[in-house]
Amino acid sequence: MQIPEVAEYVSFWKPMMLLIFLPLCFFGITTVFLMVAKKIAEKAYPGSAVLIKAYAIRPIRLLVVLAVLVLLLPITGWPSDIVGLMRHMLALAMIGACAWLLINSTLAGRSLLLRHYDVSVPDNLRARSVMTQVNILLRVLWVIIFVLATACMLITFERIRQLGISLLASAGLIGIVAGFAAQRSLATLVAGIQIALTQPIRLDDVVVVEQEWGRIEEITLTYVVIRIWDERRLIVPITQFLERSFQNWTRTSAQILGTIFLWTDYSVPLAAVREELKRIVANSPLWDGRVCLLQVTEAGEHALQLRALVSAADSGKCWDLRCEVREKLLEYVRERYPEALPRLRASLASPHQGEATDS
Repeated sequence: MQIPEVAEYVSFWKPMMLLIFLPLCFFGITTVFLMVAKKIAEKAYPGSAVLIKAYAIRPIRLLVVLAVLVLLLPITGWPSDIVGLMRHMLALAMIGACAWLLINSTLAGRSLLLRHYDVSVPDNLRARSVMTQVNILLRVLWVIIFVLATACMLITFERIRQLGISLLASAGLIGIVAGFAAQRSLATLVAGIQIALTQPIRLDDVVVVEQEWGRIEEITLTYVVIRIWDERRLIVPITQFLERSFQNWTRTSAQILGTIFLWTDYSVPLAAVREELKRIVANSPLWDGRVCLLQVTEAGEHALQLRALVSAADSGKCWDLRCEVREKLLEYVRERYPEALPRLRASLASPHQGEATDS
């Protein structure tokens, strides 16, 4: 091998070794630094070490390695076109790594915030409210980060940047048409933000939409998923919750009243049935102790309509309590006062005597 060839060989592989060795060194230094940072953060904020390990370590390591490579490129002595191409590729990778770090930061912030709000407790109104706001606003931030990262990547391409500037300068009509085309998408996005701020619905709210009873399972920027009582899923556009009326049974509290209607004969002993209702709800673990009432709501031609009003801590317990009260009241009336069940009376007149009998 001739001396010039050896020199060229060394001049090529020496910067290659430098580009491999130094980033590895900084990778190790960053790892040690992050380990120390985790211990310090864990002492100050218990549980934060898990968040740093899950969301921060990998993107920070990648950013450090990319930054070191960018700094080392000018001293490699390679041709300017190769250095320029590698610098461009590293710049795109750094933009992607920054977007990755920002998204992971939002996830870590959500985990840190929601740690103080437990939705599994019975009184979870505040927790569901915060979770709804955080989840929707988080999706908005992700869209913004993605758009900004994509825009920054496109700007690094000279031809695309020139094309974009010329389009913005000369295609006003296209912008107007695009604005009309995106009008509904923008309205949906604004509706999602408005839902997060005003909160007519929250996660795990009990609602009645399209004559379907269910719970809010997921809220996105464009639609809401409602888990119906029979485990079906109803997908509703998010704008519908701002444009149409719906029922929210847990808007301010999960407590709810339930009604049970019974039809009985006029001979029913109301006092006895009222006492039996009180006994039934008092022995039921589903009753929350607030409301227990029996009223005559209608006096028809042939029967009375009785309405039992009971209360429960939430809609699920209220449904079970209504079924229990209905069954036990019917059983009580059938066993104790069978004559008080609805009857149809008819008068039979003799064609000769005109006598009437009551049956």
